[in-house]
Amino acid sequence: MQVFKFGGASVKNANSVRNLVTVLEKTGHNNTIIITSAMGKMTNALEDVVAKYFNKNNDLMDSLGKVEQFHKLILIDLFVNKSHSIFKEVDLLFDDLNIFLKTNKSPDYNFIYDQIIGFGELLSTTIISAFLNKKGFKNEWLDVRPLVKTDNYYRCANVDWEATQKAINNAVNKEVLYITQGFLGSDANNFTTTLGREGSDYTAAIFGYCLNAKTVTIWKDVPGVLNADPRYFNDTQLLENISYTEAIELAFYGASVIHPKTLRPLQKLSLIHI
Repeated sequence: MQVFKFGGASVKNANSVRNLVTVLEKTGHNNTIIITSAMGKMTNALEDVVAKYFNKNNDLMDSLGKVEQFHKLILIDLFVNKSHSIFKEVDLLFDDLNIFLKTNKSPDYNFIYDQIIGFGELLSTTIISAFLNKKGFKNEWLDVRPLVKTDNYYRCANVDWEATQKAINNAVNKEVLYITQGFLGSDANNFTTTLGREGSDYTAAIFGYCLNAKTVTIWKDVPGVLNADPRYFNDTQLLENISYTEAIELAFYGASVIHPKTLRPLQKLSLIHI
C-alpha cells in the first residue's frame, strides 16, 4: 500500500487536478490511497464564512457564494457535460452546508468552525474522484470522518489510535484506489473534528501507520526539502535524504514543508517521501 497526499496548492485549480492525473500516470496507482486538502485558498475562504456566520455579518451569503462560484468554475473547466452527476453532488454538499448554517443551535465557535471548514475537503475530494473516474482511473470516494476517530477537542482534535486503526483496516481494501480527505475526523457523537491547520499531512501519516504502508508521499509545489527557505535565500540545495531527527528539528523550528505531528507515527515505520 502507498499513500499519496496532495495539498491545496497542488489541487488549486482545474489544471492542477489534471496534473494530479499526470502524476498517477507516471507513478502508477495500484494499491494507493490519495488524500487531498481543500482546493487552493478555500480553507481561508471558509474561515471567512465561519467568522461572518458567528458574528451575524450581512455579507455571509456573499462569502459563501464566492466559495460556491470557485468550485463551480473548476467543474465547468473539468466537465464539459453539465449533466454529469458531479454537478448535483456538489450542489448537495452546498445544500448540506446551508442546512447547517440555518439549523445550528450551538454557540461554540470551535464546534461551528469544524462543521463548516470540513466542506473544503469534502468538495475537493468529490470533484477529484469524479474527474479521475472520467479519465479512466477507477476509484472509490471515502469519507474519512468515520475512520479517523478523535476526541471532541474541536480545531485540534486528538486521535484515538486504537479506534482509528480498527476503522481504517475494516474500511480499506488494499487493492482499490481511494480518494479521501485530509485534516478531518469525527468524535464519539460523529460530529466533524479537525486535526489542526496543515493537518492533511498528519492524515497521510495516520493512514500510513494504520495500513503499514510501504511509502507515504507528500506531493508539493516545490521540489522537496531544501537546506533553506528559497523565499529568503538564493542557491538553496535539495536534500535528497534527511534523518527523522533532522526532519523533526526542521519542523520544530518552523519549516513549513512538513507538519511536526506528521513525523511521529511515520518514525515508527521509517517511511516518508516529500
